[in-house]
Amino acid sequence: MNLPWHDQALAKLQQMIDQNHLPHALLITGNEKIGKFEFMQQLVGVLLNDDAVIRKDNILQELDHPVLIRRSNYPNMIYCRSGEINENTKNRSNEIRINQVRAFCEALNKTADQLQIGVIFYGDQMTVSAANSLLKTLEEPRENTLIIILAHNIQNLPATVISRCQNIHIAPSYSEPTQAWLKAQLSDTQNADFDIKQLLESTHGVPFKVLSELTEGGFIAYQEYQNQLLNIATHPLTINQTKLFDGNELAVLNCLQNLIIEAIKLKMTKQEGGLVELNQLVKCVKSDFLFQLLSDVYQAIYLSKTSVNLKLLLDNILIVWSHITHLKKYPQISANY
Repeated sequence: MNLPWHDQALAKLQQMIDQNHLPHALLITGNEKIGKFEFMQQLVGVLLNDDAVIRKDNILQELDHPVLIRRSNYPNMIYCRSGEINENTKNRSNEIRINQVRAFCEALNKTADQLQIGVIFYGDQMTVSAANSLLKTLEEPRENTLIIILAHNIQNLPATVISRCQNIHIAPSYSEPTQAWLKAQLSDTQNADFDIKQLLESTHGVPFKVLSELTEGGFIAYQEYQNQLLNIATHPLTINQTKLFDGNELAVLNCLQNLIIEAIKLKMTKQEGGLVELNQLVKCVKSDFLFQLLSDVYQAIYLSKTSVNLKLLLDNILIVWSHITHLKKYPQISANY
């Protein structure tokens, strides 16, 4: 599968391969659903000069019995993953446990004539003890061995693991090749109903997230939030008609964040976008107020991870949003809820 937003990272690795400078441990990072697993498969296909063998691995499927590591169709390749059933509790674990990593390291410590590959996904789900048990293998790997660690959030990995790996980051993408790829994945009806660029913006440049949101109906809800938010900004009295937002405060804040970012972009470039109501708002609003409101929305999203009363905080933000086009002075939104 050719994923255009992977091209830059793959080119970097191809250069390392050509110069015989490929490190013994790679850390592949990027947003969830950016395609890190697919990127790993593509890289292994290049290294083995065989794209088909690795594609036969059905490693993402959840097993109904306990395992520590899994084997690939390529005989010198193993996987260590979260989501396996714990052999002691018989429950499915969302962590990678120490006994899994120990089995992983033991398998890689065996001498192999051909390239030996070990993949951990996702590394940021290792327990502290599991990560520590990996260090010796990272420091003293066998010759002809490559360890690939996939991680959503690099900050959740110990510095000791990060420092022993070459980090390859897959960045979000809004490029024309990415848009063309995404358009090719959608049906004619979906392409008629949705703007590809806007879909990418709403998922912060993560194409696979666009596909999953469309499949699960997430964008229908997103459009409803967006329409209601724009209605509040153009008709302030409708601020009392927000029952749709109840229980969905974080999703509404994320939607509002995207609207404000788009408004700032239109304001700075002096262009018009595809949303008529947003174009009207941009003509009247002060740039400083948009930046201040965006900062408050960022803070609210951050506070959503705490015990804050998110509904009350969203209500206060919406009051400012409803008056954003005719504010004389930007009000202070208290975070003490």
